[in-house]
Amino acid sequence: MSRVAVFVSGNGSNLQAILDAAASPSYPAQVVLVVSNKAGVFALERAQKAGIPVQVIPHGDFPDRSSFEDTLIAAVEKAGADLIALAGFMRVLSPRFVERYPNRILNIHPALLPSFPGTHAIEQAWRYGAKVTGVTVHFVDKGTDTGPVVLQEAIAVSPKETLESLEKKVHSVEHRLYPEAIRLFAEGKIRVQGRKVEIL
Repeated sequence: MSRVAVFVSGNGSNLQAILDAAASPSYPAQVVLVVSNKAGVFALERAQKAGIPVQVIPHGDFPDRSSFEDTLIAAVEKAGADLIALAGFMRVLSPRFVERYPNRILNIHPALLPSFPGTHAIEQAWRYGAKVTGVTVHFVDKGTDTGPVVLQEAIAVSPKETLESLEKKVHSVEHRLYPEAIRLFAEGKIRVQGRKVEIL
């Protein structure tokens, strides 16, 4: 049984999808901690409703990123987590943090990487006029949205697509794909060789 720490900064809809999956007795992972860098966000309510321990670690309370991340690391280690899942966590993790957890930090991105990295990816794709966008679950490396791809799923963008309708499509796929990637990790079915990820 894998122990997962989920990092959040906002609404937490992907956290909810993970919690819903983990509620099944057959799911091979459990959320043992939810960490937020912002107090009062709805993701914390979701965690508390599910009986998951939460910890608020406001980044603004620290003199530098290193001390902030030291506190994140201490929380992860105390919870005994073997996987970190970023679910709308709006802070870039330093190379030092990433090196501590090689191929043990997952992130979900609402586009088909390497297209439309960074923030507002759904809107980027919609404004660009892309015919296809999608969702990527990837391991976190030292870059921004550049780590090895674990799962991807394409989403067609219709000519009359609104930004709101595209967001709904993308979120629906996210909520299915992220729990699946965590399941594969927990079952030991992910093999990483350089940039290539093999699903066993």
